[in-house]
Amino acid sequence: MNLATAGPAARSKPAELAGAVGYPAVVAVGVAGLTAGFFLWYALALRAPHGAAFLDFTFGLALVAGVVGVYGGWAAYARYFSRRARVDEITALQYDAISWSGLVLLWGTLLAPTGAHGTGRAAAFALGAFVLAKLVVAARFNRTVRDVSLTFLMTRLPLIAIAELASMVIGQRPGIHYSASDNPLLAVWGRWDAEHYLRIAMHGYSGTEAAFFPLYPLLIRIVAGFTGSNLIAGLVISNAASFLALLYLYKLVEHQYNRHVAQRATFFVSIFPAAIFFSAVYSEALFLFLTVASFYYARERRWLTAGAFGFLAALTRAEGVLLAAPLFIEWVVAAKEGGREFLRYWFDDVVKPLAGMALVPLGLATYMGYLWVLNGDPLKFSHVQEHWGRIFAPPWVSVTATIHKIATAHSTQTVATETIELAFTVLMLAVLIAGARRLRLSYVVYMALSVLIPMCTSSLMSMPRFALVLFPMFALFGLWGARPTFQNAYVAFSLPLLGLFTVLFADWYWVA
Repeated sequence: MNLATAGPAARSKPAELAGAVGYPAVVAVGVAGLTAGFFLWYALALRAPHGAAFLDFTFGLALVAGVVGVYGGWAAYARYFSRRARVDEITALQYDAISWSGLVLLWGTLLAPTGAHGTGRAAAFALGAFVLAKLVVAARFNRTVRDVSLTFLMTRLPLIAIAELASMVIGQRPGIHYSASDNPLLAVWGRWDAEHYLRIAMHGYSGTEAAFFPLYPLLIRIVAGFTGSNLIAGLVISNAASFLALLYLYKLVEHQYNRHVAQRATFFVSIFPAAIFFSAVYSEALFLFLTVASFYYARERRWLTAGAFGFLAALTRAEGVLLAAPLFIEWVVAAKEGGREFLRYWFDDVVKPLAGMALVPLGLATYMGYLWVLNGDPLKFSHVQEHWGRIFAPPWVSVTATIHKIATAHSTQTVATETIELAFTVLMLAVLIAGARRLRLSYVVYMALSVLIPMCTSSLMSMPRFALVLFPMFALFGLWGARPTFQNAYVAFSLPLLGLFTVLFADWYWVA
């Protein structure tokens, strides 16, 4: 249907389109537009006192902007969804009307005089319903979204139940601990490093907290403006990032291998023993999402997008700067594949890739500049690592030091903790050596650097969490999982350890 047709027929196209979609859907989206416009005006009115003339003028303007914006968003997303899901635009519009209708939940704000925080929570709830509806519709038509959604739900829901039960039945480890919330059901997700992220989000940097990079706490601070709680904001960000990480990992592995390998890879990372951190107030889920997305767009030769995700990854964890190496390798590979035609479009083939690569270290440089202004030490994020016993040393030093701790420890808990750290280090090295020939060179280099850098800190502390975000390892597991023996062995070992790690974390025992 060509909506650009001239003459009287063109003037009837909107009516014809509305009739094809169905007037109930059109009216529902229109009501959602009026709702969005009203609450845009309502938020403006709450911020500061305004004159009656100003409020009258902006009220009508906001209503028009809301209706135009929502109808425009509805049409634009339907066009995008029809291309990706391979359905006609009418069907896309009909199904997408469901998600836009969720905006009417904003009227719940006016049921009680809850003030600015109540408005923010209502907006967050309406946005959540909006996104959830889109996700359900996408899963209905897109197998990738459906597979990832099932994996996410099947692994996250039992994990949440185990953590909550462990915190109530077993109880906390003896001692005085930080409490992220007065609600014990929420507080269980705010253990250990979560305290630092939440304090940074609330009060900014102080003491040794420069070791925790700024993007995750910054997002917590922003989202908390809607949820009214830093802890809830952190949980929303972590779980949303976890879902997106699985989605991009699925797409990346499917691009490289096939759908079956992608299904196994996403399932295996979801039940990895340290996967509890994907749902807690930790930056692992966000970092995995950003790194895998950067690789995905590099493979798609969308260099600036890949660099932008690399920039954000470098603002999330120091290891994010390593993405510059695989981006360079993928560029060289693209040059070889392009042959003589590669440099024909110099802006796309040279300028964009180099700009994308430059964005990655710029993320780290941005944080260094902030630290320099804050306290005059741009490398403070590295210097404060001594607080946790980390100093630069050859990689074998961390291994020998861990073995020495195990041999001389007087506490069984120390022996268990150090053994776990060593075991996961050996696992990563073994997988790297055994699977290097099955991976792209960029994956191998990234994996090798991601293992080597933590080993050069004279300590193997938190190696299970370093393994958790090592996505090339799970691509290999997805390949090897075609053998039932490997798949059964992986599930048999990972699931009990994941349950154990979840219980330990919930009860304030250190696991990674």
